Amino acid sequence: MTARLVPRYEIVDPRFASFVLANAALETLVGDCRWLEGPVWFADHDLLLVSDIPNDRILRVTERAEVSIFRQPAGYPNGHARDLEGRLIGCSHQHRCLFRTRLDGEIETLVDRYEGRRLNAPNDVVVKSDGTVWFTDPHYGIETDYEGGKQVAELPPSVYCLDPRTGMLTLVADDFDGPNGLAFSPDEQTLYIAESGTQFDPQSKRCLRAFDVAADAPRLRNGRDFHRVEPGYVDGFRCDSEGNLWCGTGDGVHVISPGGDLLGKIGLPGSVQNLCFGGRHRSRLFLCASGTLFALSVNRRGAQRP
Repeated sequence: MTARLVPRYEIVDPRFASFVLANAALETLVGDCRWLEGPVWFADHDLLLVSDIPNDRILRVTERAEVSIFRQPAGYPNGHARDLEGRLIGCSHQHRCLFRTRLDGEIETLVDRYEGRRLNAPNDVVVKSDGTVWFTDPHYGIETDYEGGKQVAELPPSVYCLDPRTGMLTLVADDFDGPNGLAFSPDEQTLYIAESGTQFDPQSKRCLRAFDVAADAPRLRNGRDFHRVEPGYVDGFRCDSEGNLWCGTGDGVHVISPGGDLLGKIGLPGSVQNLCFGGRHRSRLFLCASGTLFALSVNRRGAQRP
């Protein structure tokens, strides 16, 4: 039996009223974790995988709140995605790499270096429809012992694109203090990236940025500030099928239009560090709120992703 709470909605723009299901409860699926991240929905198995980073494990969670261990130890993983063949792609803080779990269960490192230097601590990852893998590489995961062990950074915080077919790793953005969550717009013409700033400097620049995606090569153009949340900053986020951004923030979830307007907020007990859409119709929102995993049905569907 899952615990059921009443979500707190703040309608900032009248358009947000149609996003809300007034009779849908906020359901507690998992509690007593330490810091949940990287939720990814497996529609073919009707379950969610989610990282509990400080406990060095990946949990397997069904919609009925049946919880089991998928992998432990797990390399202190953060973000996850699925590639075009349905394989799990993950970010490891401890091993400072991007890894892939093959369909036979074997784990392989996709990339752990750029120009001979070790990656920092890959944080979040998305897969484009052409099979390329885009990920952020801030310093967060190696700045303390809490998420895998304090280590020395060898590269500036950056964003990369990996072509798994050739092994080519391309630097696509290096003008970040702390690149964090990222997501493509439904048409993949825009890549949104969270600038979460410097971990120990709350005055550092924090905003959601947008880039135009080149059609002919892994390049980003026309980087601009897209939206700034208050309070705090955007961590992980996902787009719905209409291009609205559902963002994990310091006071819950902020929903932002493709034009950059704040439409509304969903208040939760504490901050939300990451989220994803799932369920039968991709209209169930799974929310990582510190050490608790919540689920909430909404009246929008997540953008179709690999």
